[in-house]
Amino acid sequence: MRQPVSTTTALLTGLAGASAVVFGAFGAHALRGHLDDAALATWHTGVEYHFWHALALFAGVLGLPAGRARHTALLLFGAGILLFSGSLYALALGAPRWVGVITPLGGVAFIVGWIAAAMALRKIAATSP
Repeated sequence: MRQPVSTTTALLTGLAGASAVVFGAFGAHALRGHLDDAALATWHTGVEYHFWHALALFAGVLGLPAGRARHTALLLFGAGILLFSGSLYALALGAPRWVGVITPLGGVAFIVGWIAAAMALRKIAATSP
């Protein structure tokens, strides 16, 4: 059964996926030759987590039942993209090392987001025959 999705949630989910493609292409084409291998690897890690969690947002919007657990999962996946991937993008581009303190906060957001998604899935399991 499809769940209602707000326009804002739909737009932010699409933006998360589209920006993952943009950042991936930017790293593969525009940054090559301008950053060293370590910085490119950092950028690539940011893109990978960005992409996977953009897909998690999309799957959560489509498949998780409406409720607080779904809302929390989607919010934390979005926050994780901003904090984790965003800090890695900044570090790859030469941000001060203290920006790396932000990265684990994004990782925690991803982890708790997955736990919230599991809690939302329990609601489906509880109502299945």
